[in-house]
This record gives sequence, structure tokens and C-alpha cells, in this order.
Amino acid sequence: MKLLLDTHLLLWAAGQPRRLTAAARKLINDARNELLFSVVSLWEITIKQGLGRDDFRVDPARLRRGLLDNGYTELVIAGAHAVAVGGLPALHKDPFDRMLIAQALIEGITLVTSDPVLEDYPGPIRKV
Repeated sequence: MKLLLDTHLLLWAAGQPRRLTAAARKLINDARNELLFSVVSLWEITIKQGLGRDDFRVDPARLRRGLLDNGYTELVIAGAHAVAVGGLPALHKDPFDRMLIAQALIEGITLVTSDPVLEDYPGPIRKV
């Protein structure tokens, strides 16, 4: 199964794995799953790090390299993803999360998140 990890799960998997739930660890460690990360997450980390957010203290370039080195696939932003954001219900105002949802819908992959608000969206979203 193809799994797109949301930003916080990526950060936790890379630097604080003890914060992952058992369900998240099981999915991430299952060799049958293809793990993806979105450039949206790198963009979010870069912006929030620049704002001085304590929960985003990671070098995005180093994180990207580490994810690629560990077999993650990078998902770029396509025009279809941007257009799909407009069709999402207004349940959540975070533009980064909305783009991740749109990418999951367009690409037919499962977005894995710890955010309970995101599971209210239609589509392939799995809360762990």
C-alpha cells in the first residue's frame, strides 16, 4: 500500500519515533508499504522553522536527504493537486494539510495522520 505521511508523522518518524503510536510504527515498518513524503511537508517545515516554531526544529534539507536515503519516495506538487484543494470541504483551514489531502485523493494513496480533524475528509485518510 502507498502511504503518504503527514508532516508531524514524518518529523516523529525521523527524529522522535517514540511519539509514534503503535499503529503508526506498524504501518511505517511494514516492508510491504511504500512510504511517501510530500514537498508540501518540506515547505511547511521551512516556513514554520523560519517563524521560530519549537515543534519544527529540523533542517529541511537534511530531513529530505534522510527520508530519501531511507527509501521514502518524494511526491511533488502538480497542478491537479492545487486545483483539487478547491473541491475540498471547508473542514480544516491549514493549507498544508489541505494540499496533502488533495494529493492523496488525486494520486489514490492513503494519507496517514495523527490529526483527528483530517479523518473527517472524504478519501483515503487513515488516522493512527
